[in-house]
Amino acid sequence: GVPNPSFFSPKPPFFFPVEQQMVLVACGPYTTSDSIAYNPLADLIEVIGRDRPDVCILFGPFLDAKHKQVENCQLLGSFAEVFKLCLKTIIEGTRSAGSQLVFVPSSRDVHHDYVYPQPPFSYPELPRDDKLRVRFVSDPCTLDIN
Repeated sequence: GVPNPSFFSPKPPFFFPVEQQMVLVACGPYTTSDSIAYNPLADLIEVIGRDRPDVCILFGPFLDAKHKQVENCQLLGSFAEVFKLCLKTIIEGTRSAGSQLVFVPSSRDVHHDYVYPQPPFSYPELPRDDKLRVRFVSDPCTLDIN
């Protein structure tokens, strides 16, 4: 019952936002077990475009270390290249919705550090126009929305 000593909230404990926020939370993997084609991810991007949530919190794995095609090295590019293509697809596919994107790594992300706590993803290719709406956070992390 004792709060975490590192937690600090600048708002009073009974803060109620003026307007309601829509938050969409999704957890990977974003592929089917028999294909690395990311069809479920395309469906998720369609939902984001349709519903236009204020914030999308996307948990990994984005490229699952346990996927058969990953384990058998049957990818057409390196792990980092496939991951960057996945990020690019999400970021570009949700741009028109205007949603804030939060990417949280997983210990099963094959291209990322296998340590805990995990550092945030690095994506230097992030377009300047998207820097205000895309966040990469560590695992674990604390998010304060509104």
